[in-house]
Amino acid sequence: MSVITIRPAPPPAIDDYRKAIETLLDGEARTRSYDSAISIATYMGSTNAQWALEAGAFVAWRDAIWAYAYSELEKASNGQRSRPAVSEFLAELPLINWPA
Repeated sequence: MSVITIRPAPPPAIDDYRKAIETLLDGEARTRSYDSAISIATYMGSTNAQWALEAGAFVAWRDAIWAYAYSELEKASNGQRSRPAVSEFLAELPLINWPA
């Protein structure tokens, strides 16, 4: 009889987190009828006040997400924290505060 060794799945790669964050950002932009994260960011200087407000809120949120992600993923790369499941990491990220 042979012995089967079950090994835990390897932790996600750093690129897995990056792709998930990009998907999250694009998805959130689409909730406001923009094509993507890049698209909404282009409205920062819009002459339409609502679009400019939405773009400002989105860009501030995007920046907060990446600042947090880079900091925490650096810790994971250096062994200062474990690499959580991608879904768990996404749950750690700040939430957007859309303008009224």
